Amino acid sequence: MNAHANIAVVGGTASGKTTLASDLARIGGVDRVQVIPLDAYYRCSAHMSPEDRLKVNYDHPVAFDIELLVQHLKSLGLGQAIDLPMYDFATHSRSSVTKRVHPHQVTIVEGILTLSFSELRSLFCYSVFVDTPDELRFNRRMERDIRERGRTRDSVANQWNETVQPMHEMFCAPTKRLASEVISGVSWSDDDVRALWERFPK
Repeated sequence: MNAHANIAVVGGTASGKTTLASDLARIGGVDRVQVIPLDAYYRCSAHMSPEDRLKVNYDHPVAFDIELLVQHLKSLGLGQAIDLPMYDFATHSRSSVTKRVHPHQVTIVEGILTLSFSELRSLFCYSVFVDTPDELRFNRRMERDIRERGRTRDSVANQWNETVQPMHEMFCAPTKRLASEVISGVSWSDDDVRALWERFPK
């Protein structure tokens, strides 16, 4: 692997991209591979009322602070540590606490719109799109948001129909053609992950 390489892992919500990124870090070695979630770069909505925060379209590109992410990736590439934002999904705001992240040989950025920004795409040497059937993604999202984010079934379903799936079709799905490789998000083995890791540029 090069002195420093950025890899993009992209796919729809609950496609399995976070799990794949974690598996790649494990196979590649956590001492040289780190994962940065695009979700950490949601713009802070703390200045808005709780009611207005719920109206924000969090699946649209404008919801992300891409300028900061680009700056951070460039800093890591120069061997400089960054302060990774910590986002609170329950309150839709950035925490005052950050996480100190030091440069690694490989940085994996995973998120629904990781390939949607040209200025971000230019920083990746390889990208993987995790392609997963919509019904499976919906079921996974429902289970996760109820378990981890304190959501109700109705709120998850409404958000899916109003913004999540329409934005997926408009912004995420089209980036599949931009990816270096497309894999199924239904399931994979450690051997599949090792083979994927070996296909990354060296």
